[in-house]
Amino acid sequence: MKNVTSTSLKPASQPLPEVDGSPLWQSIRAVLQPIAYLEQLRDRYGDIFRMRASAFPQAVVLSDPEAIEAVFTADPNQFNTAIGNQLLQPLLGERSLVLLDGAAHRNRRKLMMPPFHGQQIQAYDQAMREIVQQVINQWMPDRPFSMYSAMQEISSRIVLRVVFGLEEGERYERLRQLLIEILDRFNSPWRSLPLFLPQLRQDWGAWSPWGRFVRIKQTIRELLSAEIRERRLQPGQKDVLSLLLLARDEAGEAMTEAELEDQLITLLFAGHETTSASLAWAFYWIYSLPEVQKKVLAELADLDIEADSREIAKLPYLHALCSETLRIYPVLIFAFGRLTKIPFQVLNYEIPPGLVLEPCIYLLHHRPDLYPEPKQFRPERFLERQFSPYEYIPFGGGNRRCLGYAFAQFEMKLVLAKILRQVNLELIQKSLARPIRRGFTLVPSGGVRMVAVSKMLA
Repeated sequence: MKNVTSTSLKPASQPLPEVDGSPLWQSIRAVLQPIAYLEQLRDRYGDIFRMRASAFPQAVVLSDPEAIEAVFTADPNQFNTAIGNQLLQPLLGERSLVLLDGAAHRNRRKLMMPPFHGQQIQAYDQAMREIVQQVINQWMPDRPFSMYSAMQEISSRIVLRVVFGLEEGERYERLRQLLIEILDRFNSPWRSLPLFLPQLRQDWGAWSPWGRFVRIKQTIRELLSAEIRERRLQPGQKDVLSLLLLARDEAGEAMTEAELEDQLITLLFAGHETTSASLAWAFYWIYSLPEVQKKVLAELADLDIEADSREIAKLPYLHALCSETLRIYPVLIFAFGRLTKIPFQVLNYEIPPGLVLEPCIYLLHHRPDLYPEPKQFRPERFLERQFSPYEYIPFGGGNRRCLGYAFAQFEMKLVLAKILRQVNLELIQKSLARPIRRGFTLVPSGGVRMVAVSKMLA
């Protein structure tokens, strides 16, 4: 691999390495074979290179910690992040926090932060436990099931109850079914192509693939709009939606209904698919590697089944296991891109305006100088040293770090601890789980087929 460290600086006048091949071919490879293609490009071009994929703005892919630090710590006003992430607009809506810039982004991020951090997260503990128990109760001894599907069910129920405050009923079930259906429309690399190739987004009616997507999303918006209107008349709940309805910015203004819809849709997609994929990967590694299974079960053995979630969060090996899960196959391949508005200096290269800086989470997490034997799942690496926020970035970084990162970590640890303490599981999937694209995320192939051998605790 060329240029695996940033110690040998290149002259500023040297042009960026540029990927060969037509923009269309680069797009197809990036969508259909993202991991293999990126590894090939890194081996050929090094830690920084320029792509001209037709599906995306011209991009500079970065996997050097020094370069990523330069991006994450730069003045955000140098970038236009909304334009750099326009591919997400059809899914999330134009008012999504992800697609805001400047003062509007700072304002809304500050407004939305409190429900996802600090003591507020502890308030979601009991609801999460009840949801996990409901799903565990569905598992019949010796009857195979997909752990990925089970984690989808848990994460969707958590989003609907904890974020939206919905109890089981018609609207709850309708939203849950629509969420699963809309995500299933992008459940393979080929079916994900319309998300990356705008020319494939053709609405030819309700039965066309993109037309069906548009109609499902509109139905979701209508259901969320109805919930928002009803909730305004019933204040006092402690879910995220209720807290967002009460939130006011520095000018004393609340979010409009249209803004709330886009933010809720963002939370719906971001909080569902990402967490369910991470949990499925964690169970795969635990039950495919006996030594990992032995260590995590030993740590949990003395834990009370109803232990305070703060005690669960402090468990060192469980924390390391979750960290390694998010390292080896991060749910998102790239952190949010930043489109340069002015020339930007990085690793002695001058990036001209109009290029999107793309910190590559996957390539960074597979640098052998940071993570020896990077293809090996080894939680101990997170017990042996602490990585900087430019060496380990599963939730992105800078002012674009995932708003819900603490919520996601809390959910992941609680779900794992509760299931591992209550159920004897066995991995029955014979094939090696590989990362495959599902929409914008990487999920395990085969669905992580498992069987509940027995239940230990009620």
